[in-house]
This record gives sequence, structure tokens and C-alpha cells, in this order.
Amino acid sequence: MKPGVNPSKPQVRGSIEVITGSMFSGKTEELIRRLRRAELAGLRVLIFKPEFDKRYGTDAVVSHNRNSIPCHNIHHSSQITEFINQQNHNTSQDGGESLVIGIDEAQFLDQDLIKVALILSRQNHRVLIAGLDMDFLGQPFGPMPALMAVAEEVTKVRAICSDCGHEASHSHRHTSLQSTRVLGAQEHYRPLCRPCFNRALNQANSEPGFF
Repeated sequence: MKPGVNPSKPQVRGSIEVITGSMFSGKTEELIRRLRRAELAGLRVLIFKPEFDKRYGTDAVVSHNRNSIPCHNIHHSSQITEFINQQNHNTSQDGGESLVIGIDEAQFLDQDLIKVALILSRQNHRVLIAGLDMDFLGQPFGPMPALMAVAEEVTKVRAICSDCGHEASHSHRHTSLQSTRVLGAQEHYRPLCRPCFNRALNQANSEPGFF
């Protein structure tokens, strides 16, 4: 290879990777890190998130540390394949090039995301998905369990328990809001380990009107 000539970009292979864990565990931070590495390798990257997530802006995936990467907003997972197909049509590409596709806050998307992820991986795209594995009651959240089952790689990241300082795997909501679709940060949630979460849940259940 001649000096100063960059090597060809690496070949994308169809795959599904899931990054999951509790609130404040660094899921979005890890997603952004992997997407940035793909960009540095010269790969084409597309990122999507649910359109109602406007905590830090409407056109970017943003971590709690305020690292960000531009994204497209969607209300249904089928829009991901529609967007890619439209771009391929506009550029007159037959089938299009292999992409690295990031999806954040996947727990808030529909169950069709599982089918979409499988289709994209069969089309030789690398699919990176980040989302909560459990809701504020400690129950499996949205399409995440099935996505973890079909993924080649599952990375479970941990936060630090705000009560005892051990590794946290649960997101405890310390307000009385009952919907699972509640976005927020410290004003609504705190990370807890399992014993501290169980204790907090038992305490909340004993308070009239909390749940």
C-alpha cells in the first residue's frame, strides 16, 4: 500500500447487537461510542429514536452526559426500513450499501421492531439497539426481551445504586406516575440494586394511592 493511502473501509456483516440495563447505566453512551467508531472506519451510519423523546432535542440521540449524535425521529419501527428504502431509491442504488443502524430507547417502540431488526440483519446491515430491559416495576420492557433473544451480542451495563453504592440493575421511579412511557432523569428515576429496589417497591406498595 502506498504511503498516505487509507485502507478500504471494513466490510459490514449483518448482525444484531443489544445494549441494555437500567437508567443511568450508560446505554446511550455505549451506543454513541460504537456508532462513532463505525463512522471513523468510514462506514455509513443511520440513527433512529422514538419521536416523543424530546428531552435534549428532537434531532439527536443524547446521553445523560450530553454526548450526542444526529438521528431521525420515528413513531413506528416500520419507518426505519421505509427510510432506508427511500434513500436507496433516491440514490438509484440496487439494494443499497450495508449500513450501521443505531436505535435508541427501543423499549418505547412497537413489537414490530423485532421483525425489522431481523430483516435489516438479513440485508447485511449491522443493527445496534439500546434500551431498558425492565420497566419501573421490574418487568420486561416492550420488545427488548425478544430483541435480546435474537441478538448475536447482548451487553448489559450497570449503574451505581443510589442507596447502597453496589451495582444497580433496576430503575426505580420515585414519583407516583404510573405510565410506563415516562421520560426523565433524576426528577423521576434513580438506579437501585435488586435488594434496594425490592425494599423501595414494598414501601411504595404500602403507601395508599402510590400504585
